[in-house]
Amino acid sequence: MALVTVLLLTLGLAACGGEETGSGGAGEAAAGAGFPVSVPHKYGTTEIKAAPERVVTVGMTDQDAVLALGVQPVGVVEFTGLGLSVGEYPWSAQKWQGAEPEVVGQREDLEFEKIAALRPDLIIGLYTGITKADYDKLSKIAPTVAQSADHADYAMPWQEMTLVTGRALGKEAEAEEVVAGVERAFAEAREKNPALAGKSFAVADPFKPGQYAVFGPTDPKVEFMKSLGLTVPDAVAKAAGKEQAAVIGSERLDIVDVDRLIFLTSVPDAEKTVEKDDVYTGLKVAEEDRVVFVPYNPTGAAVSFNTVLSIPYAIGQMVPLLTKAG
Repeated sequence: MALVTVLLLTLGLAACGGEETGSGGAGEAAAGAGFPVSVPHKYGTTEIKAAPERVVTVGMTDQDAVLALGVQPVGVVEFTGLGLSVGEYPWSAQKWQGAEPEVVGQREDLEFEKIAALRPDLIIGLYTGITKADYDKLSKIAPTVAQSADHADYAMPWQEMTLVTGRALGKEAEAEEVVAGVERAFAEAREKNPALAGKSFAVADPFKPGQYAVFGPTDPKVEFMKSLGLTVPDAVAKAAGKEQAAVIGSERLDIVDVDRLIFLTSVPDAEKTVEKDDVYTGLKVAEEDRVVFVPYNPTGAAVSFNTVLSIPYAIGQMVPLLTKAG
């Protein structure tokens, strides 16, 4: 389970189509705000003719940008393995205002009948690896905005995801304001913590004894750390290649002998298990106590999401840990 979470093998989405709209449940987008709009993506261009009222998100973190713009999705996909339900994430719980969205899938498994039953007038799937086949199914249900053609799956920057969501909802100006606010939060964190600037780092998940997933430069967790001013060493980038993570054994832990090593943990007693690894204990980063162990629930999840809602929460939780280490 931890490895599956680590490698982020996901679900699906779509574009175009769907005439029926419903009422209630999602909150209202800005009525008549410049519709129709066209949104290009990996599988074409989707035209949205009117302000959506019933939105389903099929990307694992897509609901955050929708919520940040004042719309409550009626259907969502769970980011499983984190020990939290969609409505329980501390950075977004208040936005739901007690509403319970329908869960229409987990990672790569979408329940198309559930999605259709929700009568969505817009489907959003940006943080996902949706296939063309799933896109085609979704596009028959409602207009669907899929992941970007300009980035690898699961590598669309949070800024772009927010702005694309804003366009689809008719809330482009609000989306720009939200993005600017989060970028200011990063800038403030860098200004207040200059000691982190330029420090090398690695983010890894010790998913089983002697086995580690080390995340590459395009992973949201790594993007979060880079935005705090830290740098990815070439060895980590090379190991990951075009993938989001490199799975390595203890013998290759030399690539994570960095200024700050962040372990995101989802298995019981992960810290004790890692500390039994003789290769790890011989690393300089371990000897000098520059290692941070962070449970996925909830701080690691906030870093993993790296969304407009989770980033401020993650900054507040992670910066004290990073500045204390070493």
